[in-house]
Amino acid sequence: MIRPALAAALLLAAAAAFPQSAEEIVRRLEANQRFRTQEAEGSLVITDRFGSRTKTFLSYAEGQERMLLAFTNVEEKGQKILRLRDEIYLYFPEAEEVVRLQGAALKESVMGSDFSYEDLTGEKSLLDLYEVKLSGRELLAGREQFLLELKARARGVAYPAQKLWVDVEEYLPRRAEYYALSGRLLKTLEVLEVRRVGGRSVMSRAIMRDAMKKSSSTEFRVQRVKLDEPLPKNIFSLEALSW
Repeated sequence: MIRPALAAALLLAAAAAFPQSAEEIVRRLEANQRFRTQEAEGSLVITDRFGSRTKTFLSYAEGQERMLLAFTNVEEKGQKILRLRDEIYLYFPEAEEVVRLQGAALKESVMGSDFSYEDLTGEKSLLDLYEVKLSGRELLAGREQFLLELKARARGVAYPAQKLWVDVEEYLPRRAEYYALSGRLLKTLEVLEVRRVGGRSVMSRAIMRDAMKKSSSTEFRVQRVKLDEPLPKNIFSLEALSW
């Protein structure tokens, strides 16, 4: 027979091993995805009713507020997307022009993919934007997940509601569903592969599907990634977009 004192100790140990709130799960999830700097080389494989095409890129990020995406494939070589906090700028080398995106333009597709420019602006914590609820646990591809339901705290958020599956062991997102205020499914994101880099787990392959587009998907692939290493000086500036 287990004595009451031992039973209480076992319950406390179990409570320490697993977060007891949705908020704590989100904090651990975001902490695992927070890097001082990140440099990556990858591609977007865009598939729709016209076939498949690949866009290659180099990306750089510093913290959660600054990101640069530079396309390297022949058709879009030299085009860049710069995010500074909640502002996004596009650079077009042919016109030597910088355009700041605002309003409805943020919802437009990036290179015809299933990702919008708005998808790139999520530097704020989920807890700042959403009320979160732990709905339970589910198995996904043989791994146990926390299932979180998120409801926007105010209007103006890209996705008024989300469902998020978070790996119980690694505290990484494995699936996300994005909903309109009406409850209609807008997009799904599925993480297919995770890579260990410098002792940390990083998403290396994922697929986004826009439910508003028929037979459409975009696979995000990362071939190379470096974490917490120095980046070129002043890389996140409007003046540097033309380099």
